[in-house]
Amino acid sequence: MNNKSLIRSLLALGAALTLALGAHAAPKVVKKVPPEFPPEAARQSISAGSVRAKMSIDPDGKVSAVEILEAEPRRVFDKAVTRALMEWRFEASGEKQTHEVKLVFKNED
Repeated sequence: MNNKSLIRSLLALGAALTLALGAHAAPKVVKKVPPEFPPEAARQSISAGSVRAKMSIDPDGKVSAVEILEAEPRRVFDKAVTRALMEWRFEASGEKQTHEVKLVFKNED
C-alpha cells in the first residue's frame, strides 16, 4: 500500500468513526426546571454568572447525579443549578447517558 492510499484509508476510517460517534443523539429533554437566582448572590452584589454542568441520566430519563464542571463565579450558583437539574427529565432511552448544559444567570432586579 503506497502512502496516498494509506492516507485515504485513514481519512475514510476517521470519517466512519466520526459518523458512528456522532450517531448518538443528545438526550431529549421533556421537563426543564429553571434554577432560582440565589438570594445570597444578590446580597453579595453578584448579578450574573454561569455554570457548566454534566448530568448523569438513568435509562428511565431521570437525572441521577449532577457534576459542576465550570462555574463563574465559583460556588455561588452550584446549589441552585444542582437542585434544578435534578428535577429535569429526559425521554427514556433504555440506557444510561450523560448530557452537558451551560446555564447563565442574570439578576435583572
